[in-house]
Amino acid sequence: MTDWLSDNRRFLLRFIGTLLAIGLIVLLVRGQGWDEIMAAFKQISFLQILLAFLFILLSRFCVITRWYILLRSGGVRVSFSEALALTFTGLFSSNFLPTTIGGDVVRLAGAMQMGYDRAVSLASLVADRLIGAFSMLFVLPFGLIPAWHVLVPASAVSTLALPPIFQKGWDFIKRTLQTFSLWLRKPWALVAALVCTWGHVLFTCLAIAVLVSALGGHMSFLLIVGLWSIAYFVTLIPISINGFGVQELSLTFLFSRVGGISTAVALTLAVLIRVFYMIASLPGAVYLPAILSAMDLEREPGSKN
Repeated sequence: MTDWLSDNRRFLLRFIGTLLAIGLIVLLVRGQGWDEIMAAFKQISFLQILLAFLFILLSRFCVITRWYILLRSGGVRVSFSEALALTFTGLFSSNFLPTTIGGDVVRLAGAMQMGYDRAVSLASLVADRLIGAFSMLFVLPFGLIPAWHVLVPASAVSTLALPPIFQKGWDFIKRTLQTFSLWLRKPWALVAALVCTWGHVLFTCLAIAVLVSALGGHMSFLLIVGLWSIAYFVTLIPISINGFGVQELSLTFLFSRVGGISTAVALTLAVLIRVFYMIASLPGAVYLPAILSAMDLEREPGSKN
């Protein structure tokens, strides 16, 4: 039992973090009143929901294109349809199988099943993640500046340990350069991947803007982009499974406290974004069984490496 707890400590911590975050969401719902949240949801027309979901789908295609570009420029002769299938499968596993397997693991297993180079495929996944985070840094000031007084009280500013923060930033830059060594010789691929990430951010925030407007809220588009970027970095903190609960809480907090919309509207918005992401990943269910089967075969003792 002790060995099992030791081996699964990280998963257990994330599982507990997810439960706590979901519990806080339940408390928020109870505090605001279910009727108020349903009233907010009923303000959205079917066409507005359809438009917002279309923007989410377009953001997914930007993510697919980003990984496709990284794979192709790295020498992996993958087709766009294969990259599409693998990405949707990874998204589906992250949303519906979060307790057993990660989306990036599924993407890597699928790429290997198709016969593509393991090392380059793995490096492309790391680069895909890093480019996503790096691109979000460009829009972070649009949210961090107006949210600074909420996130960092004035009394705490003087106690910030800036040198360690700078050191961590420098370490991140060095790790990023090491990962990008394959693509630094092909800057056009990195630029194209960055553009795809900004397209993903654009379409995601357009979906949010449609929902905010439909729910009767008023926020500038740049503020929406900035607050979304803060929520993105918060969900990168490994305290829950796939950011479940944490993303919803951070979006609710930021859009209500900084964006100025009501907590009920912000919570409705956060839940809708999660639901849209889950629905948009459903095509991955078609390809997942074959990839999981191949992964099981690799785990068998007599399987070949």
